[in-house]
Amino acid sequence: MVAASNRAALGSQPASAFVRRQARRELAPTEQLLAEGGDLRIELDLERGLNKYGCPPLPDPALSAFGSSTASTISERAFEAVDQLRKRLDIAGNNEPPEITYARELNRQRQELARLGGVADLAGLEIVFAASGTDLHLLAGQLARGTSAAPLLALMVESSETGSGVPAALAGRHFSARTALGEAVAEGAPVAEEQAIEVIAIPARTADGLPRPAVAIDLEIEERVAQAEDEGRGVLLTLVDISKTGFIAPSPAFALALKQRFPDTVEVLVDACQFRLAPASLRAYLEQGFMVALTGSKFLTGPTFSGALLVPGMIAARMRKEKLPPAIAAYSARADWPKGWAAAAGLRDTANFGLLLRWEAALEELRAFRAIPERTVARFLAAFSEAVSGRLRSDPVFEPLQVPDLDRRPLAEPASWDHIPTIFPFLLRHGDGSGAAIPFRREETAQVYKLLARDVADPLGLKPGDLGWQLAVQRCEVGQPVLCGSRGGVPVSALRLCASARVIVEGVASTRLDRNPVIQRALAVLDKAALIAREWPRLGGNPPSPSDRTSTP
Repeated sequence: MVAASNRAALGSQPASAFVRRQARRELAPTEQLLAEGGDLRIELDLERGLNKYGCPPLPDPALSAFGSSTASTISERAFEAVDQLRKRLDIAGNNEPPEITYARELNRQRQELARLGGVADLAGLEIVFAASGTDLHLLAGQLARGTSAAPLLALMVESSETGSGVPAALAGRHFSARTALGEAVAEGAPVAEEQAIEVIAIPARTADGLPRPAVAIDLEIEERVAQAEDEGRGVLLTLVDISKTGFIAPSPAFALALKQRFPDTVEVLVDACQFRLAPASLRAYLEQGFMVALTGSKFLTGPTFSGALLVPGMIAARMRKEKLPPAIAAYSARADWPKGWAAAAGLRDTANFGLLLRWEAALEELRAFRAIPERTVARFLAAFSEAVSGRLRSDPVFEPLQVPDLDRRPLAEPASWDHIPTIFPFLLRHGDGSGAAIPFRREETAQVYKLLARDVADPLGLKPGDLGWQLAVQRCEVGQPVLCGSRGGVPVSALRLCASARVIVEGVASTRLDRNPVIQRALAVLDKAALIAREWPRLGGNPPSPSDRTSTP
């Protein structure tokens, strides 16, 4: 964990410190740079040295890390790679301006990301870097608005499955009070003088958290698009692959058919910010002319805040001519854009070394992951899925959240690993001995999330050698709670246990699948969640009241 002396130093840095340091050509320590160049979500708190997602900018090898659907703590291997890059940046600073170094290194990463993603040979492919997935939605919306001859309508899956700032970003509004390059802005205000883009969010789950049928989601979107066509409007359709709870919506087959039916109306943005895609699937999306948004901070487990927008050649040829509102200069540096793009002309020639280092960490994880044969990855994930799903089904304290099967056909056949689930959402239930299902309320689940990351042996009165002590002292990282409807009028949230590229790399290093140490560690995380649920009153929680009882699903 971050040492106490480092916490104060990290948490006390002003928002634009990295911009001022560049003028003096000084580089901060690696762990400090990793926490710079993003909006308020990346800011570290003074007391614990953690960002909004509960992650420090230093490795924490004792942590059982299975929370990659939200954010991850940087690994020791990735931190070493980042530290080596920082040293190169420091040396280069003696001979050239930081923006020159930044542009060169970012272009190297641009090429490596395309190569590791299996798409380097796609003609005309362009990559735009940004600080986060939310930033990518802002940029994609503005680019689509510029290339649309008519007012734009943005259609997306509900923000609880994508990101709370995504609707504002797509609409062309500031989604935080501070931008990636450290400028203070009015949250919610438009970034351009033009009227904000209309955004409509399509529910992906019913009121009780069950998945809506894919055909219902597709039909609702089709009606919206047909109406927009009649009104002479353009449409930016966001296809989420994968959502926070692990599904795809709308279906790729539907998006493909819709694009073919309305080629002059519909532009498709694939929100693949989880980056749970095999190269064949990524390639298939790009070959159909879909833009794809990726981040290095979810499945790849790089530090929070590293995004990339992949623009296929047929779209890039149009979008590279589009200028963006001047306010985008608060979010993007010139080198974040490919050479020759008009959007880059109005941007500052500055360096966001925090973004550069975070992508280096993500690429280090991707290098290790891509070295594993896809059949080996699939074999491990099948065993991981079977073990975790079985554990969730076998214990009444858990209620696995239903997730539709992952189906990208006919766009991509399920020949690789990415049709196997890697996000396992679940509700917690109180055990009252009567067989009734009493789900934890939303606020209770948030407390459980925090307790999982802490040593709870003392409040449970456990000492070394006691039954349950080993579980109680284990610190666990899972995906933050996701609101998923209500039960009996009470809002409930799901926690998420996730497999990541890092988990897979570590897991396949063992020749055993029956007692694989990584899978056993994942099951131990669920064991601790069950322990907390069963000992809830002793941990300061209130026992459920009779009005909380619902029938078992």
